[in-house]
Amino acid sequence: MLKISSKSVEKMMPQDRLYSLRSLDTPMAGKILARWLLGLGFVFLIVLFLPWQQNIRGKGKVTALSPGNRPQTIETVIAGRIQNWKVQEGQFVTKGDTIAIISEVKEKYFDPQMLVRLRQVITSKENSLQSKDMKAQALKRQIRALQDGMRNKIDQTKAKLEGERVRFDNAKNQYERNKKLFEAGNIPLTKFQDIEYKYQGAEADFVNAEIEIDRAQAEYLDKINKAESDLNNTLAEQFETQADIAKLRNELTNMEIRSQQYFILAPQNGMVVKATQAGIGETIKEGDPVCTIMPQSEDVAVEMYVKAMDVPLISKGRKVRIEFDGFPALQFSGWPSVSVGSFGGTVEVIDFVNSKPGEFRILVIPDKNDEQWPNRIRNGSGTQGWVMLDNVPVWYEIWRQLNGFPPSLYEEPLDEYIEKNKSSNYSSESAKK
Repeated sequence: MLKISSKSVEKMMPQDRLYSLRSLDTPMAGKILARWLLGLGFVFLIVLFLPWQQNIRGKGKVTALSPGNRPQTIETVIAGRIQNWKVQEGQFVTKGDTIAIISEVKEKYFDPQMLVRLRQVITSKENSLQSKDMKAQALKRQIRALQDGMRNKIDQTKAKLEGERVRFDNAKNQYERNKKLFEAGNIPLTKFQDIEYKYQGAEADFVNAEIEIDRAQAEYLDKINKAESDLNNTLAEQFETQADIAKLRNELTNMEIRSQQYFILAPQNGMVVKATQAGIGETIKEGDPVCTIMPQSEDVAVEMYVKAMDVPLISKGRKVRIEFDGFPALQFSGWPSVSVGSFGGTVEVIDFVNSKPGEFRILVIPDKNDEQWPNRIRNGSGTQGWVMLDNVPVWYEIWRQLNGFPPSLYEEPLDEYIEKNKSSNYSSESAKK
């Protein structure tokens, strides 16, 4: 109504008595809802410009940073039959404790006195080797004696030859002089024949002396060659015996080591968590697992798997927020400061090859500047983690999520391995120049 007249119709007929007039008024609930929606819209508009920390989400499990501190499968080195168990599942063992005892299943090693008999065989072979060595030394002395005897005999024969040469030269001179006298008729034939006979005898003795040298040398060389042949045979037998002793010692060492493998020992301190072989008398082969030990160590880490598209954005040292299965938590991934029940960590290892199709593994260790990780987390427990990146407005993060874009960084993350290779390549090129 325009309310021009001084007489108001509202006084004559109240508005709340007419339905049409009542329907034109805005309900109080609508006014309250409008105020709320306006307030929420204003708050939402403010929230759109709040900072949001981008993150990369991944799932994983609790593990150890060092491979030596991860669950160890204890395997048997030799085939055998389980004779006795010395531990129970859930029992704590120290390094060197006996886990189980096995017995032989190969008939070659059934003899319990095999080590004693092998040592006896080795002792006999060593005595035989010593006898052959003494024989070889005797033959060497014999060869030296024969060589000395040959030199003395040759020297003696040469001295005799020298005497025969002088006698032959004298007889030859005498023969030639008397031959001229006989031809001149100055001496009788009988005397010349006697001188000629002596000359021929001296010549024969001289030739025999030369032959004696060759005969003596040949005789001694025959004895020396026979002794050297015996020496070589003895040395060959000696070498064969040495080879046999080496093989026997190798076999003895292998048997001693094998006898120690009957006792399956704990390689380090830890808890026996699972026995993979059960019962007494069960036969196992080489390399079969016997049990699993969880090493006692505080070297705890989280093994997370992230998408391949997010790996280039992660660098060593990046902060990570982690939720452990079994520990209540309320995590606002973009606002880690208001999160409750999550724990801090840092990226320590980034694999260079994918562990699963389209996923890469990273290892996260506790953040020393954050709350300590729970002591009761167990190896293999499930985790959820968020690798924290840079801050962006909330509206940008919503837009990125709607379009399926990866997180963005203001700077390219540094990789120590790549930077080290770049430095080494640069040094190599500088050295070449």
